[in-house]
Amino acid sequence: MKIVINDQAANWYKEEMELNTGDYVRFFARYGGHSTVQQGFSLGISTEEPLDAGISTTKDGITYYIEQKDLWYFDNHNLYVEFNEKAKEPEFKYEK
Repeated sequence: MKIVINDQAANWYKEEMELNTGDYVRFFARYGGHSTVQQGFSLGISTEEPLDAGISTTKDGITYYIEQKDLWYFDNHNLYVEFNEKAKEPEFKYEK
């Protein structure tokens, strides 16, 4: 499994969340919402340091990660974070 973040999405996170080099973005499973990989759950984000990162990637000095305890949500899918031009915000895609 891997996390792939495109340049536009990374820039959006840096600007909207006021991130600096060395900061962290956590993707986590949350109850409720809609997802194509887990019914009744959706993907949340927060800015906190990892406790037990199961997977991570760094882009432009920002570390994006998923805690080990949240890997079940992805069901062995890679997470692609792309930028939706129409909505002007990141969107998540999952691919095996």
